[in-house]
Amino acid sequence: MMNSKKIEEIFQSQKDFFATQKTQSVPFRKAQLMRLREVFISHTDAICEALWTDLGKNRKEAQYAEVQLVVEELDYCIENMDQWAKPQEVPSKSLPSGDKVSSKVTHQPYGVIYIIGPFNYPVQLTFSPLIGALMTGNTVIVKPSENTPATAAVIENIISEAFSTDYAAVVQGGTEENILLLGLPFDYIFFTGSAAVGRIVMEAAAKHLTPLTLELGGKSPTIVHLDADLDKTAERISRGKWANCGQTCVAPDYVYVHQEVKEAFIEKMKDYLEDNYQNESLGKIGRVVSQKQIKNLAGYIESSKDKLIYGGKYDLENRFFEATLLDNVTWGDAVMQQEIFGPILPILSYTDVNDVLKEINSRPKPLALYVFSQDQAFAENVLSNTSSGDAEINSTLIHVGSHFLPFGGVGASGFGKYHGRFSFGTFSHQRSVLQVK
Repeated sequence: MMNSKKIEEIFQSQKDFFATQKTQSVPFRKAQLMRLREVFISHTDAICEALWTDLGKNRKEAQYAEVQLVVEELDYCIENMDQWAKPQEVPSKSLPSGDKVSSKVTHQPYGVIYIIGPFNYPVQLTFSPLIGALMTGNTVIVKPSENTPATAAVIENIISEAFSTDYAAVVQGGTEENILLLGLPFDYIFFTGSAAVGRIVMEAAAKHLTPLTLELGGKSPTIVHLDADLDKTAERISRGKWANCGQTCVAPDYVYVHQEVKEAFIEKMKDYLEDNYQNESLGKIGRVVSQKQIKNLAGYIESSKDKLIYGGKYDLENRFFEATLLDNVTWGDAVMQQEIFGPILPILSYTDVNDVLKEINSRPKPLALYVFSQDQAFAENVLSNTSSGDAEINSTLIHVGSHFLPFGGVGASGFGKYHGRFSFGTFSHQRSVLQVK
């Protein structure tokens, strides 16, 4: 791992390079993103192999969620950054003197940015903010997650091949290195991970009054109304829940199902699991990141044995955990006390949706909220009476992959939005410029 002197040298070299103002040039920025695209694509096989080693992600899932989404983000930003970077002319208030006034908004890079990557989608959720930071003219230090070491090594190979360290660099390590980095006066910090670590990052940022984005998580609720198409609902909830072995920050954390259709919904979920995960293998659902998390998940099952209706098996050594359903869950159960981050889906029931909304609103704001109903008015009522980072109607997870939509949390699930044009706003300072002629 890297010592404090080396980390400080990299940081200072990036400050010095930023001071040359080379990154102010939009053509320079675009050329760097094009270089990144070329190098990134050339490492596709290495990325997929590393993701299999760390998380048991099959090639299809890794290719889409970790490679394709990054390339699409690169293409979209390269195509549009010239337009986004232009000063925006805005109306001006007239002056009592009668002098003519012009007003505009410009985007200025912050300087040196620190990006802390997560383990669950270690490629996509590290490179997407990196694209935004470079697109807006910053220099960047990246620390990949130490919990996915094979992937972290590939990330370092890509960035070191594409860029010089005074422009973009990788620092490997864990808590010790993160503390060293957080002690430096970065101009912006972007963190994706748990709320517990997010608090540490925010506290460190406060010491330097450093602006930051926190992409956290939370217990994202799903509501299944009595008029929902249960076949499609079971399929779409399953796709969102079992992807990456449930280790997705916007995965459905629990499901509220209308009492009239609960039994039918459960049967549809079981049928989908039997059809798609029969003789479940590592290649279908993936690995849990650590044995410690396997034990946490097993603890939920142990404390809710009477509520287990499907799955529940696990292999500690191979970090495998079966897709699992729990029924008749209450908010007093251990599985409902924090974000699950694994392939366990608790099922609760309701008759009056207003009771559900009260429960959701009495708890920390989630990163996502999902509602399944054929009644648009019902769905809109749920959305207008709740707060979440983002939301979907009759689907799950899809919004994360759209570079046309801002992605991020609210309240306890984080703050700050990014992807596409919204990354341009996040990673640059909007400077008002007024001129009297």
